[in-house]
Parts: sequence; structure tokens; C-alpha cells
Amino acid sequence: MDPSTTQRPTSRQVSSLSALKPFLGRYKLQLGLAGLFLLISAAGALAIPLAVGQVIDRGFMAEDLAHINRWFWLLFAAAAVMAVGGGLRFYWVSWLGQRVVADMRKAVYERVLRMSPEFFARTRTGEVLSRLNTDTTLVETLVGSTVSFGIRNLVMLVASAIALALTAPDLAGIIALLIVVMILPVLILGRWVRRLSRAAQDRVADISALGDEAINGVQTVQAFAQEARECRRFDATVEAALGAARRRIAASTVLIVLIILLTFGAVTFVLWLGARAVLTGAMSPGQLGQFVMYAAIAAGATAGLSEIWSQLQRAAGAMERLAELLSIAPEIHSPQRPQTFPSAPLSLTVKDVRFAYPGRPDLEVLTGLDFRVNAGETVAIVGPSGAGKSTLFQLLLRFYDPASGRIEINGVDLRDLDLAELRRQLGFVPQDVVVFSGSAADNITYGVDEASTERIEAAARHAHAEEFIRTWPQSYATFLGEKGVQLSGGQRQRIAIARALIKQPPLLLLDEATASLDAESERLVQTALENLSQDRTVLVIAHRLATVRRADRILVLDQGRVIAEGTHDELMQESGLYARLARLQFLDQGPSETTPLEAGDAVESR
Repeated sequence: MDPSTTQRPTSRQVSSLSALKPFLGRYKLQLGLAGLFLLISAAGALAIPLAVGQVIDRGFMAEDLAHINRWFWLLFAAAAVMAVGGGLRFYWVSWLGQRVVADMRKAVYERVLRMSPEFFARTRTGEVLSRLNTDTTLVETLVGSTVSFGIRNLVMLVASAIALALTAPDLAGIIALLIVVMILPVLILGRWVRRLSRAAQDRVADISALGDEAINGVQTVQAFAQEARECRRFDATVEAALGAARRRIAASTVLIVLIILLTFGAVTFVLWLGARAVLTGAMSPGQLGQFVMYAAIAAGATAGLSEIWSQLQRAAGAMERLAELLSIAPEIHSPQRPQTFPSAPLSLTVKDVRFAYPGRPDLEVLTGLDFRVNAGETVAIVGPSGAGKSTLFQLLLRFYDPASGRIEINGVDLRDLDLAELRRQLGFVPQDVVVFSGSAADNITYGVDEASTERIEAAARHAHAEEFIRTWPQSYATFLGEKGVQLSGGQRQRIAIARALIKQPPLLLLDEATASLDAESERLVQTALENLSQDRTVLVIAHRLATVRRADRILVLDQGRVIAEGTHDELMQESGLYARLARLQFLDQGPSETTPLEAGDAVESR
């Protein structure tokens, strides 16, 4: 995603990790349990040095076996408390990690599905998938272990520092100075690691995006014999990701080496000072052992915090990318108080609509479009490629809103209606049908919450889809495969018509579904479309003469506006553009009912 185009919150700047708050806040009980067991585990660990010191001074030095036994039992009890507390802490923080990431994935996915086409025009699908998978995995590690270990190490550091001060105040002051010396370079290097981690995650997203693009278009790649070219592109992207990962690993390595060196250097120095204190009688051997163990705990906690800081920087980079998605508001949305959707039958009015795509604001596609479709009327729209026919359908479905003008259903502006309700009331049959991974029944009922078997079969029968569905081994339960690759063009179109039929929409949009079909498939689909068009208002982009002659009226679009309207015979007399298109496309070849009417490509791109 281009960062420059990402909409960020403007009210106040927040750190990327703060986006986790609403997800964690739902599980206060589990957070409390994790914190409780963390403290219990830390208490057990901190009791061990105290027990060891007592064993040395009051047991070994005093040669008191009973005292040794008592403190060894206490030592075992402390270890048991640490083990049980640590195990339960691990369970609850792991549970939180899984739960929070599951919620986050659902939130990101829901947000992405509600975005307008403009978002997808500047964002690659593979990049979104990378954020859903790779980035959320890093966040899972953060919540499920990193934060817990960080808090535990912080508690251990504070508690061991207090114990050090009580055991040997002079040496404790030296330890404090050493800890400060350890933390400062770690903080500086941590920022470097974060930047490199963000760059590495971006390169991983590039791999997902490129792979998704090539695999989805694998037939085109193979048809043009471009496998080697795509492999070279993928290889280059993988190597770029590897290079970014190496730089991140190198930075993390420098950080780890520095942490280990400083930690063990500090422990060695303190041990040397403690040994001198024992020889001079300033400390007992037990105090030295206790002090060294607390110093080791403090040093280990500091080293752990330093390493966790490195991991935190990496997770923050991932969370920053997720926060970008979560902070983007859909450009097309429902009003706060939507009007009630009008009752059928529905009329459609387009008033002086102007529109340019956001990526091309200086190029207007619709330039003052005006027309009306009466309730129950079937109106065909014809015109050359680029006239604005498919753009009109995108505005009717509210994928975009007009720059000026209004589109009304029974006098109500589309922008005043609930977005989901508007789309539920519209039936749409495109040329390029999307078949989802699932059964035939799943695809037919995609636009409704639930439907009886009789209703599914009736929709398939009226769409002339039942005749081929019944021949399949599992009938309506037959799995259609990813994207329905095993279906013919005619079968896909009839599945789409059944999908629209089962909704029983009062307003139907048909982007002529027969332009690229063979004669037999076209005849069946045309018959199914006739069934679908009965008793409802229909707007159809027409590429075929058969469609034009069935329409009550024909609108001729050119350069984003209606330049003529009427019946086929009237337009042949009154519209030069329509007559020219008609003569070029079918009159010169004979009066075929199935010859394309539109000049240029049968399928218009915008």
C-alpha cells in the first residue's frame, strides 16, 4: 500500500501498538489471571537466592543439618511455586495471543471487505493477505509471549534490585550504573531494528502480492509462455526480501552480541567485587552467593528486556501496518440515519450526473448524464466503448458516488439509503461471473441469508441451470472448484442468473451476459434472462440485437451522456451513431439476432 494514500487518524497521533488496546480490553479477566500467575512465578524465582544464601550461612557454615533440611525444603517449595505459576502464566498469555490475533484478523478482513474499489485500485491483494497472515503472526508472538516475558523481566529486575540494595547497598549502586550503561545502546539500536523490520515485512508482502497475481492468472501466463519471466520476477522479489531480512538479522545480531557482552561483563565485575568483600569480612559467603544470584537475575532480566525490546520493535512495525488498514475509513458508507428503502415497483432517475475516477480526476467519464427508467420498464443502454455504460452500473451499485448530480430510486437519493439494503434490493448479472469455492447450492444462495431446497431448485430451473446441475454426481452439493474453472461460460452465466433470481430483486442490472457465448449457450441464457426480467424494472447494457429488440426503450450513450433514445426502428431513423453501430455490427452481416451491436470490444472496460 502506498503510505501517501493511506488515511490516518487526524484527531491525535497514537503509537501503533496502542491499536491493540481495544482487542486486549475485551479480556480483562484473562489479563488479570495472566498477571497474577506472572507475579506468583516471579515470587518463586526471587525466593530461590534467599534460600540458597540461608543454606550456605546457616547450614554449611554452621554445620547444622536440620537447618540445611529446612531451607532445602523451602528451596524446593520456591521452585514448585515458580513452575506452577510459570505454567499457568504460559497458558493464559498463549490463550490471549491466539484470541487477540483471531479478533484482529476478523477486524482487518471485515474492514477490507467494506472498502470501495478505489482502495483496491491502489492496494495489491497479496499485500493485504500478507498483513492478515505474516503481520498478525508477529502480533501473536508479541501478545502471547513477548509482553508477558517483558513484564516478568521488569518485575524480576525491580525486585532483584531491591534485594541487592538490602543485601549489599554499595555493590547495588554499581549494578545500577551498569544497567544504565547496558540500556542506552540497546534503545538506540532498537530503533534501527524497527526500521529494518518494517522494511523486511514490506518485502514479504511483495512476495505475496506477486505470487497471488501470477497464480490467479496462471492460464494467461502459460498461454503466453511467460513462465520463465514470472519466475525471474518472483526470484528478484524473493532475493529483495532476503536482503531485507539479512539486514534485519544483522542488526539484531549486533544487538544480541552487545547485550550478552555487557551482561556477562557486569556479572563478572560484580562477582570480583563480592569476592574481595568476602575476603575482607565485609560480606558472608552466603550473602555473596545470594547477591550473585540476585545480580544474575537482574542482569538476565536486563538482557531479556533488551532482547524483548528488539522483538517489540519488530512487532511494532507489523502492528503499524495493521493499524494502517484498521484506521482507513471506507469512502462509500451508509448515512447515519438512512431513509427507508422505497417499496416496489421501483423507478430510476439519473439527474445531471458527472463523474471522474479518483485516479483520473481530470478525465470525466460521465458528463451530465440524464435519463429516467419507469417502474416495470426494461431499458437498454448502447454505445461505443468508453461511453460510460459500465461506470453507470458502478454508480448504481454505489461502488462510487457522483461528483455532482443525483441518482434516485422512487425519488430517494441513493446516498440517503442504507448501503447494504440498497445492494440487497438490486440484482446484478455481470459478464464476468465470479464463482466462489463451494457447492452449486452455495453459489446460487450467495445473495440470500437462507433458502429452502425448493427455492434453490426453482431459481436454477428458471435460470436453465438445473439441466446440467442434475447431471453432476452430487447434484446441488457438487463442489465447483476454485473460481469454478471446470464450468463452461454458459454454465457460469446461468449460475449467476440463478443467484440473481433467488433474490427476487425489484431492480435488475444486466451487463449483457451473452456477449461471449456460443449460440446454444446464448439461447439458454437469453431465455433465463427473460424469466429474470419479468415483473421488475430492468436496466441492461446491450451488445446484442436480440436484447435491444426486447427492450421497451433504448438509450444511446456517447462521451458520458445520453444523445438519443427510442425504439430500435426510431433510432435507426433518428440517431446517426446508433445507425452506424447497427450497420457496422449486424446489418452488413445479415439480420442476425445474436451479432454484437457495440463497436469495439464486446466487453467495455469502464
